[in-house]
Amino acid sequence: MLNLVILAGNIASDIDVRASQTGMYVAKFRLATHSFAGKAEDGTRKESTDFHNIVAFGKLAEFAGHQLKKGRAVIVQGRLHTSSWEDPATSARKYMTEVIAEEIKFAGARPQEEAEAA
Repeated sequence: MLNLVILAGNIASDIDVRASQTGMYVAKFRLATHSFAGKAEDGTRKESTDFHNIVAFGKLAEFAGHQLKKGRAVIVQGRLHTSSWEDPATSARKYMTEVIAEEIKFAGARPQEEAEAA
C-alpha cells in the first residue's frame, strides 16, 4: 500500500508553529490548490480551489516557521492522516484529514513584497 500526496499551491494562512510537550516543533498551515473544473456556459474555463490542512514536525516545522509566508507558492510532499473525535456539544463523530508533510519545497517566483524586502 502507498500513502503519498504531492500538492502544489499557495500558502493560504499564517504558519502556526508551537512546541509540543516533548519539545518537538509542530507547524500547521493551510494550502490552497487550484484545479480545472470544466467550462462555464459561456465557454470560459472554470477553476476550483481546494484547501488542505498541512502539518510538519521537527526541523521541517522550524523551516516552515522561519521561511514560509502566506501567499508563497510551495510543493508539499507527504502522507494523508485522518483523525476523529466526538464533539462534546452534539455527541456527533467528527473527522479531519491532514497532510503530514515530509518535504516542502519553494515553487515559482517569490511574492513581490518578499522580493523587494530581500
